[in-house]
Amino acid sequence: MKKTAAVGIVLAALSGVRAAAPVNYTQHYTWKNVRTGASGGFVTGIVFSPKQKGVAYARTDIGGLYRLNSDDSWAPLQDYVNNTLWNEHGVDAVALDPNDASRVYIAAGIYTNSWDPYNGKIMSSTDYGKTWSRANFPFKFGGNMAGRQMGERLAVDPNKGSILYFGARSGNGLWKSSDYGKTWAKVTSYTAVGTHIVDPGDSGQNGDIIGLTFIAFDSTSSAAGTASKRIFVGTADSSATVYMSEDSGATWSAIPGQPTGFLSHTGKYSPTEKALYVSYVDNANTYGGGDGYVYKYYVESKTWVKILDDNGTGFGFGGLTLDPQKNGTVMVTTYHQWWPDGNIYRSLDGGATWTTIWDFDWSGVQPPVKRRYDWDISQATWLPEITGDKTTGWMMGSIAIDPFDSDHFLYGTGATIFGSHKLTNWDKNEKFTLSSLSYGMEETAVLGLTSPPQGPHLLSVVGDVGGWRHDNLDVAPSKAFLTPSWGTTRSIDHAGSRPNIVVRSGDGEGGLALSNDTGATWHIHASAGSWNGGRAQLSANGDFVVWAVNNGLYVSANEYPFEKVPNIPSGSYTTANDRNHNGLFYAAENSNFYVSTNAGTTYTKKTSSIGWIREIGVNPFRAGDVWIATDTGIWHSIDSGNTISRVGPATDAYHVQLGKSATSNGYPAIFAAATIQGWAGHYRSDDGGYTWTLISDDSNGFGTPGNNIYAADPRTYGRVYIGTNGRGIFYGDASATSPVPTAADAYGQCGGQGFNGPKACPHGYTCKVSNAYYSQCL
Repeated sequence: MKKTAAVGIVLAALSGVRAAAPVNYTQHYTWKNVRTGASGGFVTGIVFSPKQKGVAYARTDIGGLYRLNSDDSWAPLQDYVNNTLWNEHGVDAVALDPNDASRVYIAAGIYTNSWDPYNGKIMSSTDYGKTWSRANFPFKFGGNMAGRQMGERLAVDPNKGSILYFGARSGNGLWKSSDYGKTWAKVTSYTAVGTHIVDPGDSGQNGDIIGLTFIAFDSTSSAAGTASKRIFVGTADSSATVYMSEDSGATWSAIPGQPTGFLSHTGKYSPTEKALYVSYVDNANTYGGGDGYVYKYYVESKTWVKILDDNGTGFGFGGLTLDPQKNGTVMVTTYHQWWPDGNIYRSLDGGATWTTIWDFDWSGVQPPVKRRYDWDISQATWLPEITGDKTTGWMMGSIAIDPFDSDHFLYGTGATIFGSHKLTNWDKNEKFTLSSLSYGMEETAVLGLTSPPQGPHLLSVVGDVGGWRHDNLDVAPSKAFLTPSWGTTRSIDHAGSRPNIVVRSGDGEGGLALSNDTGATWHIHASAGSWNGGRAQLSANGDFVVWAVNNGLYVSANEYPFEKVPNIPSGSYTTANDRNHNGLFYAAENSNFYVSTNAGTTYTKKTSSIGWIREIGVNPFRAGDVWIATDTGIWHSIDSGNTISRVGPATDAYHVQLGKSATSNGYPAIFAAATIQGWAGHYRSDDGGYTWTLISDDSNGFGTPGNNIYAADPRTYGRVYIGTNGRGIFYGDASATSPVPTAADAYGQCGGQGFNGPKACPHGYTCKVSNAYYSQCL
């Protein structure tokens, strides 16, 4: 077959792919999370089953749903999420059947704005979240929108489990199912929509109607087997915050005498007290707000009583929980309190009196607090570097007491789950242990990975909580990156010939740091100035840094001042550095591919004809050997980009990286997130991109590939690292079994009576029946 040549560069068109259509394979991989010991993200809701001891679930904003294990660790329930189901990782609400512990429901959907093209769905499981059924809705849900910690906005009728209610966002009102969540209809008699918008001018997470905030039932209002008569619905509307029905949802009205001017956050009903507890805050902003209070509504006397007030201190109240074993025991979290720490209030008498998990102490202690607890962060010892020492946390939107154990409670924060098994020590004025209890929950949004040829196998950077040096992939790091410590860190890279030199960039003034000991210690780049963010790359010897920021590419030698690269347009860049040639850098801007041979000082455009460039990967063992993932497939050059050819059958690719070869003198293993023969997945090639082995499976989808981060291990054959947007970092190792074909050879047999081989054909071939015993790929 011919290759089409052009002056200065060779481009292999679709007809220029190697003549024989490649056979593709599948191989079992063992996938594990790289352990950090804490969630690293926002835990928005925690619920215990009132039916079965030990059953509890935690929902997250971008990392899906988890179930509690008996050892206090958590098991992820949605790792199947792939490129078509990625929005299911946003869990806007969770509900349990009070009479059937095996039934769990979630409201799945991540954004109500243009960021998410998919509508929401209520997902139901009858086996504790192992498998799911879906009911599609005609509008979007918002697991990562403002107000996501409110709730729960999905609930099961405690008297008749086939009935569920869901309070929607975006002005879509109240919805009901009467068949265990299989079908849904809008409750037309309920007209409130919860009109609060955090920022009407925002097109992101804060610009939509928050909607309805919680649903609660009075289990004593009907007999078992009949629909509960009394139902409460909270709204994000400061003029009418709670509505009630006393005829099983036929009619609704705002409860008279209720407080106004604030938003209902969480509502819990106490059947023994015949009272509804409601926490309030004046703003649904996830990161900041104002005042709030807690009210209690007595159903029989029809009276509202304020039981807790923040007294204008500006933090409001969020999570609220009742202890069903101890009548009148209630706990509530402050939500927007950032200094000196978030607080938790506890009452044993229905809210008449309160104590707090810490009290102010101005006797000289800094910060000025006296704590009721000892702090245990043994599962994630790096937490103080992010949260501060002995803190209760921030963004405390959910709290829950175990209905079978009054000593056991949990609450979610923006970085972990805290909890205790000695809670009632509080009531005896004895200290209890407050522990970080989110092991197994990996929720970081990964922004950068690099795998150096010596030292730790992996260095990572993530949103919100910085990043780590991973000396053992299965053990949480002892500390996060420090000096500087940034919450969101954007990129990390090592020098190919001197891998002890590492660079990272982050969101903070002087947002560029260097390490000379593979990430153990750091110093701010001498010329970082006030810049921050972007993506930084090191030259092979580590003496040059190329920094891609919003207004262009900049280069610095030996920490001297950065100079702007003159001949490359400002834009969004994909960059890479050659691991062996000190002056060789690569860059891409949209479909334009550039090469620098003078350490990033100037760049030359090599092509704009290979599609939209998403990632550049380099051979870590040979100079000038570069791979490019684009929306038209995978491209390759062995001469520093002077000639480029399309390789293999991929029709679309997001990532391509190279690691250790299968044999001592073989070509490096190539890993790609790509679409091959119509199947989007994660692949490995051991023969230079000619044949590909599918290494992902139905249980491990890694979310949308556009948000994945890739790195390949140069020391361990077959190992690849995949960073996700909300499920942390995975590493995969190949099993000992050999890959098996998923497609027949071109012109090979693909069917027939008694045939047990692969029945799919390579790309461009069709399985055609010759007779009952033989079909062929033609």
